[in-house]
Amino acid sequence: MSDNYLSSLFGLNNKTAVVVGGTGELCGAIAEGLAGAGAEVVLVGRSEKKAYNRIEKIEAAGGKAYFVSAEVTRSGDLEKVLDSVREQSGGLDILVNGAGINSATPFLEVPEEELDRILDVNVKALFRSCQVFGRYFIGRGKGGSIINIGSMSGLTPLSRVFTYSLSKAAVHNLSKNLAREWAPHKIRVNTLVPGFFPAEQNRKVLTPDRIEAIMRHTPANRFGEASELIGAVLLLASDSASSFMTGSELVVDGGYASMTI
Repeated sequence: MSDNYLSSLFGLNNKTAVVVGGTGELCGAIAEGLAGAGAEVVLVGRSEKKAYNRIEKIEAAGGKAYFVSAEVTRSGDLEKVLDSVREQSGGLDILVNGAGINSATPFLEVPEEELDRILDVNVKALFRSCQVFGRYFIGRGKGGSIINIGSMSGLTPLSRVFTYSLSKAAVHNLSKNLAREWAPHKIRVNTLVPGFFPAEQNRKVLTPDRIEAIMRHTPANRFGEASELIGAVLLLASDSASSFMTGSELVVDGGYASMTI
């Protein structure tokens, strides 16, 4: 099999990818993978320091990337991101929605402000992002790929993370709904479903007893590495490799979903 064949399937040359939440650990690795496949990558988030550390890695590997600062819960900020991308890159082809936060507060003790904060970041920001960039894709008339980052808790509720599970179930539902709605516009909407990947938003809930329970339920008997999400993302991002994939939930979990007793 030639390199040209693989490039024709998975190469992203002349494509632009916006990664909302690209300053985080998992989406930062995803951004590196998209850049490695040839896309110009736009990191969207709040942390300029984290963004430029990631951009430095991307550029050192020969890729192209830049940062647009935004509070992703604000539609106005997302509109400004789109304006900036259109000005600097001429347009975009791939959208990854991966901003997310978590909490392990017991259900009966979840305060209103925590509920609002998690739903604002995990659901409303993604909802607004799909509105802003989806409207652009429809208006452009050339299709596009939207990859929403779901969770195992969006498929099967996880203990201790009630609001997070609620929010990710909404992400899965919205992704399928948009896949149906936008298929006539050649806009593919899929959900990437990571298993357990330690990252900033979940380290505080990974207590020793919880880690033990996760390992008992994961045939691979380990956590995932952020780089292990890249292959799945390149598949979903590619118009060639996944042209008939929309509304899919692509699970990368070390076998977690296959385990029962």
